Order: sequence, then structure tokens, then C-alpha cells
Amino acid sequence: MIWATERLLEGMVGLASLVRLAPFAIAGIFSGLEAENVAVGVVAAHADAPDIALGTVFGGGIFVACVALGLGAVLFPLRVDLPRRVLLVLAASPLVAGLALIGDRTSRVAGAALLVAFGLALGYLVNASRRHRFLAAGEALEAAEKSRQWWVPALLTLVGIGVIALGAELVTFGAERMISIYSVPAALVGMIVTPAAIELEEVIRQAIPAKEGRPDISAGNLVGTVLYFVLFNLGLIAVAAPVRVSSLTRELDWPFLVAATWLAAAFLWRGGVSRLQGGVLLLLYAAYVAAHLWFR
Repeated sequence: MIWATERLLEGMVGLASLVRLAPFAIAGIFSGLEAENVAVGVVAAHADAPDIALGTVFGGGIFVACVALGLGAVLFPLRVDLPRRVLLVLAASPLVAGLALIGDRTSRVAGAALLVAFGLALGYLVNASRRHRFLAAGEALEAAEKSRQWWVPALLTLVGIGVIALGAELVTFGAERMISIYSVPAALVGMIVTPAAIELEEVIRQAIPAKEGRPDISAGNLVGTVLYFVLFNLGLIAVAAPVRVSSLTRELDWPFLVAATWLAAAFLWRGGVSRLQGGVLLLLYAAYVAAHLWFR
């Protein structure tokens, strides 16, 4: 998966130079899209498994904001200058997601609103990145010269995404086997175990670009992934197969998602995430897991 992430990194940098978009935006669009997360959420919704369906949104979002960003920063501190309004969009996204939690079930109207909000948010991310300089001029020129043929970065991007998705499937299969062998309570699977298993590769997606001197891609992956999870995935679930909303989701998972996203946005607002701040995010996730164990 490390090899695949490195290929994905090369592909996104090259693709960004070809389409004249910032690598931050390319990472948000392509790396942020989690096909396996979408699939699990929709299938679980149709199977009337609300904890698993909503876990891909809330549990997944919390995992990405706390563990992927936090552990990635502990390994390789993240220093990046992001457009302030993009960070405001990031912080607002979990609040907008709360629309789907009104009532006993997610509504199709709220789902449609979330999908519209996702389109607007992603469009704004792309537009804002056009006017923002993430890298020095020399670094941008060097990145642009690495791939001149259009099919090379496109192929690298597709190969990277494909191998990472395959790796995620293997991780998920292994986690499910562990659950069955060790009899982990089913109630914990939805919000904690399944999201962690599906999104484990996000740690690598955060760490490798930062290690390779591309913190803008790490940040783009984070912002894009959160937007996909809390707006697109939740909107799609609500439209395709409305699910029951438990009081625990409304009173525990959603507030933790808001807190995790706001804390991550606050750190990025100040110019990045240090090792200490990464540790704080990991502690927040530990508190989230502990709360689930306590209330379950």
C-alpha cells in the first residue's frame, strides 16, 4: 500500500500539472473519493444495518480527522498553508450533515440537500485552489516537468487508487475474520471497527505525501475525504435507502465528528499539524472509543 500511495502521489502531481489545477484540489477530488466506503455505506443501508451505514460517515470521518491526520502528523509533521475559506467549508461540513439526523430516519430531502452542498463545496475547493499558491515557483516547475505525457500521470493515479482499494478490501476481510473469531460485540462494529478497517490506508495517504515534501496533497486528501464522507456519502445513503438514526448517533457520534473536524481545521488554520497536535487528535479518538465502550 505504501508503493501504491507513492504511485498515486506521482500521478496526482503529474495530473495536476496537465489540467492546470493545484495538487491540493486533485487530491481532494481523486484521493478523497473512497469507493469502498461508499459501497459499504449504501449496501449496509439497503440491508437495514444503520450502525454500519452511518458508521461509514461518522465513524469514518472521525477516524480520518483523528487517526489518519493525527498519526500521520506524529510520523511526519504537516506544515501547509491552506486557503482560510476552504477550512471554513471543512468546519461547516459536519454541521450541514446534521440535517440528515433530524427525525427518526434520514430523509431523502435532507440527502438531496447534502449532495447539492457537496457539489458546491467541491466546486469551491477547486476554485479557491486556483488562486492560492501552495508551493514555491521552483517546486511547482519541478513537479510539472516530471510528467509530460498525459497518460503517465493518469495511469499512475488509476493504478494507485486501484491497488489501495484492493489493499483496503484485504484489510476489511482480515478485520471481519478477527471480529468473528474473537466475538467483538456487533454494536461496536458499525462506528469503530468497520470504519477503522476500511480507512486504515488513510494513515498512509496522509503520511507519505508529507514525507515526500507534498503536504498540500496530504491536506487535500484530508479535506476531500471529510467532504466526501459527511456530505456525499451521507447524502447518497439518505437518498438511496433512508436508515434509522439512533439517539447515540445523534448525541455521541455527530458531536465527536464536529469536534474532530473543528480541531483539525483549527490546527490547519495555524499552519499545520505538529507531532504534539497529532497526539491530541489521537487522544480525542481514544476518548471516542472509550465513550462507545462505556455507552454500549
